[in-house]
Amino acid sequence: MNHEDFIVKTLGKPTLKSTLKPSSLFNDDSFAFVESEDRVIMEASLKHYLQCKEKDEIPISFEKAGPHKHLFFKPDNTRVAIVTCGGLCPGVNDVIQSLVNQLFYRYRVNHIIGIQYGFEGFFKKYNHPVVELTPKSIDKIHLFGGTLLGSSRGKQDIKQIVDRLCELDINILFCIGGDGTLRGAHAIHREIVKRNLLIAVAGIPKTIDNDISFIDKSFGFETAFAIAGDIIRSAHNEAIGAWNGIALVKLMGRNSGFIAANSALAMQEVNFVLIPEDPFELQGSKGFLKALRTRLENRHHALVVIAEGAGQNLFDNKNAEKDASGNLLNKDIGLFLKQKISQEFHKTNLPYTLKYIDPSYIIRSAPANANDSKFCGLLARNAVHAAMAGKTDFVVGHWNDHFTLIPIPIAVSETKKIDVGGELWWNVLESTGQLAKMRN
Repeated sequence: MNHEDFIVKTLGKPTLKSTLKPSSLFNDDSFAFVESEDRVIMEASLKHYLQCKEKDEIPISFEKAGPHKHLFFKPDNTRVAIVTCGGLCPGVNDVIQSLVNQLFYRYRVNHIIGIQYGFEGFFKKYNHPVVELTPKSIDKIHLFGGTLLGSSRGKQDIKQIVDRLCELDINILFCIGGDGTLRGAHAIHREIVKRNLLIAVAGIPKTIDNDISFIDKSFGFETAFAIAGDIIRSAHNEAIGAWNGIALVKLMGRNSGFIAANSALAMQEVNFVLIPEDPFELQGSKGFLKALRTRLENRHHALVVIAEGAGQNLFDNKNAEKDASGNLLNKDIGLFLKQKISQEFHKTNLPYTLKYIDPSYIIRSAPANANDSKFCGLLARNAVHAAMAGKTDFVVGHWNDHFTLIPIPIAVSETKKIDVGGELWWNVLESTGQLAKMRN
C-alpha cells in the first residue's frame, strides 16, 4: 500500500456553492469547511513521522470527512437511494434516520427512496417496492432495532442493479453494510464508471464484529459488547451458583474476536476468552480442558466466553459450506465445546454443572445505545457531506478522533483482527489470568 491507494475518487469538480454555514465564528480556530487536501495521518507516533521524514516519504493518511464549500450535485435535482444489506446490527435505523434528515433539512434534497431487503430490492422479480423516505416516515425509528428497510444476503447481477439505478434516476446510492456489501458497492461503482454515469456510491460500514480495516470503530459494536457484558454478568451468577459451575457464553465474531475481548474487559469475572485469532487445543498439558479443570479445582466455578469463529482448527473443514454472501460457514464451536467439556468431565467423574448461553440474535437486533446512536448520526452526516461534493467509491470511517473517507477497495482489502501480540489481547490475558497460549 502507498499514499495513492488512499485517495478517494470524485465524479468531477464541485462547482455549486454550498449553502451550509459550518461555523458562525470568524477566526482561524473555528470549525470550517474541509478541503480534499485535509488529511488524517494513519500512524500518529513520533517515531513513524521521523522515519518518513528521513526517507522523504509521504506518510499514509486518510482524507478528512466534513462539509465542503462547493457541491457537485444540485440539491433540487438530486435523487438518493438508501439500501441496507447483511445481518442486523444495532444502529442501522439510526443511520437511515440521520441520512434522511441530513439530506432533507441541511441540503434540501427532497427525493429520497429506500430499497427494501438489500440488493435484491433493485429487482422487480422480488416484488419489493421502493419506499419514499421523509423525515415523517423515519420519525422515531431510532428507538427500534433491526432495519426499517429490511435486509438480505447474496450476490446479485450488478449490471441489472445499475440499470435500475438509471431507471430510478438515482444520483447518489448509500450502501449500509459490511465487507460483502462494500464489495458489492465497489462493483456497482465500476459498472457506473464503465457507462460514464455520474452516480456517487457511498458506503457506511455496518459490522457488529468491528472487523473492517482502517476504521477504529464501527457502529453497533459498542452496543453489542455492552449488552454482552450484561449477559456475561448473569452467566457469572449461574457459574458461582453451583459447585464446579461452568458458564459458557458464545458471542459473535466470525473472523475477529473484538466483541468477546471487549466484553470480557467490561465484565472482569471472565476466566477464559477464546477468539479466532488465537487457535487453541483441547487436550494435552497446555490444552483448554486441562486449564478448565485446574480452574475448577482451585475456584470451583469458571466463566468461558468464546467467539463464534474460534476453534475452527478443531473441525474438519474440507467440505465447508458458504452462506449466500460467499462467506465460509463456521461450525458451531459453542455446542461442540459444550459436548467436549461434558465428555471429558464425565469420563473423569468430575462433578460439574454446565450452562450454555448463545445470545447472538438478541444482541444484533437490539436498538443502539446512546453513544452508538450519536456515532451513527455523525457517520451518516459525514457520508452525506462527501457524496454531495461528488466523492464516490468511498466508505466513511473514524480514525484518531477524526471522521475519515477511505476508498472502498482499501477498506475491504483485509479483515481487521485482534493482534495477539498487541495491547488489547495483553489486557484480556491480564484480566482473565488464562494461559497466553493454550497449545502444546
